Amino acid sequence: MGKKQSVESSGGGGGEIVSDSSPFDSLPEECIPNIISFTSPRDACVAASISKTFESAVKSDFVWEKFIPPDYESLVPRSREFSSKKELYFALCNDPLLIDDGKKSIWLEKASGKRCIMLSAMNLSMVWGEERHYWQWIPIPESRLEIRGRTNTRVLSPRTRYSVYIVFMESDQCYGFADVAVEAEVGMVGHEPSRRFICFDKAMNGQFITRDGGRRDVVKPKEREDRWMEIELGEFFNEGGLMNSDEIEMSALENKRITWRGGLIIQGIEIRPAKSPLK
Repeated sequence: MGKKQSVESSGGGGGEIVSDSSPFDSLPEECIPNIISFTSPRDACVAASISKTFESAVKSDFVWEKFIPPDYESLVPRSREFSSKKELYFALCNDPLLIDDGKKSIWLEKASGKRCIMLSAMNLSMVWGEERHYWQWIPIPESRLEIRGRTNTRVLSPRTRYSVYIVFMESDQCYGFADVAVEAEVGMVGHEPSRRFICFDKAMNGQFITRDGGRRDVVKPKEREDRWMEIELGEFFNEGGLMNSDEIEMSALENKRITWRGGLIIQGIEIRPAKSPLK
């Protein structure tokens, strides 16, 4: 959708008068919000620049009601009040809400309105040696690394491809993770998961040598805007639906190398819509 500009001569001065209009302006007033509601939040914001008519339509509660999860009333505390559905939408994007007794947080991706969740460290099964710890690994000799998470896909948006990330930070005394490849798995419970190798060491080469002398690619961590680090564990497609009760399971395992490790701080596992490949 673009802006239609009609150019007219202003008479003897040779100037031009540009009239902002759109062929959609001739539609009944109630039609435009209905059309915009079938797009996306990003497209709606772009549509507001087409004309005054579209700008007014984009402010409609009818439009933003379509972008907000149908069960939002159970997510938002009753003590919070919003002047419009648009304000509510952006609050759901910018202020993650705690669910499941604080074990998970949920928010909306701003551009698409798709749901994102974070499984906090309290909701993960994490083993360091033979003991379980949360937030920070404690060094134990002859230790293994095991991080597992599981959630029902009903809390996510249907018909959406998701990426799964482990979010972490290194303390000042982080050690024992250099050149260590960790096997990551992501998949629906009861189905064959996708597998890849990851590493917590950002200085590690993009490949590692296996015991049989072969080479395997390894996914390295990247720094986020909030200064935490993240590693993509894998992707999955959520078919979704009200009757869907699938569970997605994620894990990062390394138990073949015996060494001292410590200082790794785990924030949790984040699930958010996968980025579309560049064309």
